[in-house]
Amino acid sequence: MRHVLLAIAIAAAAALATAFIENEFYLRLLFMVCVYFLCAAGMNVLLGFAGQKSLGQAGLFAAGAYGAALLTTRYDLDPWLAFGLSAVIAGLCGVLIALPSLRVKGPSLAMVTLAFGLVVEKLVSQASDTFGGAMGIYAIKPLAFGETPFTMAQWVWFGIALALVTHLVLRNLLVGRFGRAFASLREDEIAAASVGVAVYRTKVLAFVIAAVTCGLAGALVAQQNQYINSDFISFNLSIFILLLVLFGGSGSLAGPLIGAVLLVGLNALLARWSWIEHFAHGALLLLALYAMPRGVAGLLLDLARRLMPAAPEAADAAAPLLPVRAQAPGAGALLEARDICKAYGGVVPARDVSVSLTRGHIHALIGPNGAGKTTFINMLTGIVVPDSGTIRFCGDDLKGQAVHAVAASGVVRTFQNLRLFKQLSVRDNVLLGAHARMENGFLASLLGLPSARRAEAQAMARADGILAFTGLARVAQETAGSLAYGLQRRLELARALAAEPVLLLLDEPAAGLNPHETAELGALLVRIRDQGITILLIEHHMDLVMTICDHVIVLDYGEKIAEGPPAQVKHDPRVIEAYLGTEDTQEDAGVPPDEVEPAPSSSHGGARYGALRAAEGF
Repeated sequence: MRHVLLAIAIAAAAALATAFIENEFYLRLLFMVCVYFLCAAGMNVLLGFAGQKSLGQAGLFAAGAYGAALLTTRYDLDPWLAFGLSAVIAGLCGVLIALPSLRVKGPSLAMVTLAFGLVVEKLVSQASDTFGGAMGIYAIKPLAFGETPFTMAQWVWFGIALALVTHLVLRNLLVGRFGRAFASLREDEIAAASVGVAVYRTKVLAFVIAAVTCGLAGALVAQQNQYINSDFISFNLSIFILLLVLFGGSGSLAGPLIGAVLLVGLNALLARWSWIEHFAHGALLLLALYAMPRGVAGLLLDLARRLMPAAPEAADAAAPLLPVRAQAPGAGALLEARDICKAYGGVVPARDVSVSLTRGHIHALIGPNGAGKTTFINMLTGIVVPDSGTIRFCGDDLKGQAVHAVAASGVVRTFQNLRLFKQLSVRDNVLLGAHARMENGFLASLLGLPSARRAEAQAMARADGILAFTGLARVAQETAGSLAYGLQRRLELARALAAEPVLLLLDEPAAGLNPHETAELGALLVRIRDQGITILLIEHHMDLVMTICDHVIVLDYGEKIAEGPPAQVKHDPRVIEAYLGTEDTQEDAGVPPDEVEPAPSSSHGGARYGALRAAEGF
């Protein structure tokens, strides 16, 4: 609420100042602050939050400007209707340039968007019959009250009102479920999909938001000037919009306003020395990229934190029950995978693997390195599509489903190599885990409806409960990347629990943990199982496997070679062969002859000898 009141106070102060300004030059400066704020606010969503690099904003500005121009001059539409339709036109162009983001990212995506901007620039300059070319389009209908066009002061007031509304609705969106989803794309798209974020759909949404706000800015300029030509649309405009975000503060709600005010003011100061203007923009861009990656807003935020340090988090309370989704009763297997095969040329990490997971059990998937364990979990979660076979979960076919859809269905995972959202807080990581379980949609979040606020409050309460359950409540406000490694492992598990999994897949959760942390993890997994969550874990710590697991499945070179209770599996000759190999291979691996243990014939097990000998469970 304080943020909303502050935004309204700033807008009211600017509106009041406008009433006392008679110099049209200063009024135009205020108007351009509003225009560039609109461009930067949408670009901040796209770049600052979603991490999608775009150099085509000039083309979207043109879509709005020329849309309003053509609709009012050629088709004689009402100027207010044309203003609204210009945002729709720009949004459709945003969808168009978002489509390549399904296949490319990073610098390649920036080049695609740059190409879009250059094509639009050439189109409006060369297609004279439609867009007027260098001569442009005249007699564009301005916004008006009745038959009276806006005065310059009224244009500024309208721009301030539009900027305020844009800021408030985008804030509603960015401080909640969708803002976290955008940030997850910036951090790690695979991890985002694994917690239920529809990656491609969210990317398109970010592009559309940036396009709509830029289109509105273009329409404002065209209708205020009552004239538009190709000189307004240039690559320099795209760079300037990028600079607004980076210099003001990428990923900060205040950044677009700071950037617009400072850079419009700087341009006014340098107006008489035009040759310096581009040099100054380039220098500021380099400064923002290398010396101030969080912009002016980041510097101000760091200063505020030093002056007013945050209150410490409360210590972990008694662990509450986990939120567990309702499950249809059933006596059959929770998940059944039948004859799963996957090959990469001559490498076959899965060959006719069949697995049945029992509800309420802890299952272990073990085997030597290279046995195909992680590939199998990747196939269960949709990251890898099997070449053949079936995967059924609670009776539904999972094969071929998108990663986020698998997560939403209740199959949630962690990763062998940590995939946290390291720049986000511990609490936001856990809240992202709950993304697919939250029901507030885009419009409810954008408008800040009570249903969206209730959903956020409920998600926050569940997240705090999970943090307490996993012993992370005291570090809830810490940045995930700043935690010790053991706590990061536990945080990834907490994030997965926030998705309310029915089946929890853990890929080497004890990797890198010391013996004390491993024992704590084992106790935590048993508590999770006791809450009704089925677990399948890949693990090389055999003492952990033999202590907590109800059922063990063994893979070797992509084939299932054994399964059953731990006590039975550890004495299976094929398992011993897979881990220990033959006397010849053990000697090749450097094992002294008097320490060689008899094992069935094998040609590939010697390199795995030490790992199994060291495991206390065997």
